[in-house]
Amino acid sequence: MNTIPEIANRLASLCNELKFVEAYTELYADDAVSIDPNNKNEPINGLHSLIEREKQFLANVEIHAIKVSDAIFAGNYFSLVFSMHFAIKGQESKMFEEICVYKVENGKIVSQQFFIG
Repeated sequence: MNTIPEIANRLASLCNELKFVEAYTELYADDAVSIDPNNKNEPINGLHSLIEREKQFLANVEIHAIKVSDAIFAGNYFSLVFSMHFAIKGQESKMFEEICVYKVENGKIVSQQFFIG
């Protein structure tokens, strides 16, 4: 799996199946970077750190439903829209949408940035 459309489709498929950690393990470069407004837009560097952050998130939420859009492509980038209905433990559930922009190099995702709607 090397093409950007293959990577985008695989990422969407894994996320729709709630296999977020598997998506990181399979599709991301070891030195991948994530910029997330939930982390004050401060970059999180390295695959290990991204996986640990995802595990912490999953340990504290209950996901009721998720829908990931088809990808839009531009050069080495693709974008997906995530729509999620979830609840943080001890809080009310909420709907949440974000646009996610990914950069691919050498057949792996090297960066992601999230924009919450």
